[in-house]
Amino acid sequence: MSGTPFPVAWLDPQLQRVEHHWRSLIRGANDMPFWDDFAPSALPGQDIMLLDVFDKPLRFRFDSVVASEIEARYGQQVRDRFCDEIKASTPFELLNDQANVAVETGKPTLHQGANYRRLLLPMWGDGRVSMLLGAFSWS
Repeated sequence: MSGTPFPVAWLDPQLQRVEHHWRSLIRGANDMPFWDDFAPSALPGQDIMLLDVFDKPLRFRFDSVVASEIEARYGQQVRDRFCDEIKASTPFELLNDQANVAVETGKPTLHQGANYRRLLLPMWGDGRVSMLLGAFSWS
């Protein structure tokens, strides 16, 4: 989709692995997998996180699944906190914006930071995008 913010133009092998696994969970003619088909244990060694999606108003909360490397690079624990309640610094710059685009389009989004790449992948549940799978690769 040309002109869409956070386009996924190219993925390094680490992020490709996560994106391929996400695609493998898609059932039938659906555009994305259901969140309850995802098991974090299927991606050992990956720097992943899950974001719960709340609507009315649209907000994102870090799930209990956040790789320790992600929190170490941020400098503090973020689990069970809303994204708009934390400082938007590495590796969470533009996270709310990217998450909004992933929910609105129902498509994967990619953000390139100074020393990392962050992929967000939408997952369906309760009649809407209800979770985002996030994956990081570090430079």
